Amino acid sequence: MKPMLDRRHCLIAGLLVAGTALPVSRVFAQAVEKASAFVQQTGDKLVGIVNGAQSAVDKRRALTQILEVAVDVDGIARFCLGRFWRQATPDQQKRYLAAFHEVLVTNISSKLGEYKGVKMTVQHARPQDDEAIVTTVVERPNNPPTNVDWVIEQPAAAPRIIDVIAEGTSLRLTQRQDYASYLTRNNNNVDALIEAMKQQTAQSG
Repeated sequence: MKPMLDRRHCLIAGLLVAGTALPVSRVFAQAVEKASAFVQQTGDKLVGIVNGAQSAVDKRRALTQILEVAVDVDGIARFCLGRFWRQATPDQQKRYLAAFHEVLVTNISSKLGEYKGVKMTVQHARPQDDEAIVTTVVERPNNPPTNVDWVIEQPAAAPRIIDVIAEGTSLRLTQRQDYASYLTRNNNNVDALIEAMKQQTAQSG
């Protein structure tokens, strides 16, 4: 098991009254601009942590703070558990969310050393349904550049990251498939998944 880590909205079609067309397009443009700035700011903070000279403990602490603010971790966690979220008891949901937060931070922290010298450049952004997609290029020494799309919810109001798509692969969708596969092999036992997540965090710590 690999622990971690709807598109809604119809395109506005038809002719609109001249007085309403401009405000709508301006709202979209402002949302996209805000999403781009948000990703750039968040990326700069992450790059600063990766390339910084802090201790591993301090880097993990700083990374946790950024993730809690910039990423909808609970929303991603619920998405990754899929239909099993509704089947879980309130207690299981609580323990699963706590385990997911730890898994996310631990997995990213354990890979920070591999990204020393990393650079991230925002290329462009576009609206998609109620979200915004911000395309970036991530460069690190001795590796080819990687195209990474950041899916941002509520881009016009309170932007938060809900998915990262690396070279066309959705990380949250991959995680959801991994969890579903694990649960299928373990009699749909959510407690077993939570325990496996805790064990993985302990092994990586």
